[in-house]
Amino acid sequence: MFDGIGFMELLLIGILGLIVLGPERLPLAIRSITGWIRAMKSMANSVKDELEQELKIEQLHSDLKKAENLGLKNLSPELQESIDQLKDAAQSVNRPYKVEDTPSASANVVAEPTPSTASTTETSSTISNTEKPNG
Repeated sequence: MFDGIGFMELLLIGILGLIVLGPERLPLAIRSITGWIRAMKSMANSVKDELEQELKIEQLHSDLKKAENLGLKNLSPELQESIDQLKDAAQSVNRPYKVEDTPSASANVVAEPTPSTASTTETSSTISNTEKPNG
């Protein structure tokens, strides 16, 4: 970023900043300037990423048009790769979020009580209901 500025120029800017702003306000000014530079860099990077994404979409769109014109037969490897990427993207968009069966989820499933355990469960719930104070 500072390719054209040498050490002497930076030293001169630092001394002038120290004289103009003073030792109390110089660190605050440096922090605010570096914050602005970071914000500008992040904004430039986000714009660059968006442009790259748009260009990739445009390239995929043009490849799809070429593939349609060829009737999806005898495609070059680049076109076939683009078609495969589009198919994968379409499947990921069309497929709802799947909840995969995990061992902990299947372990939480409660089995139906057997007749011998059902009477025990009923008596324990009756006992717990009678022992609760009214309040």
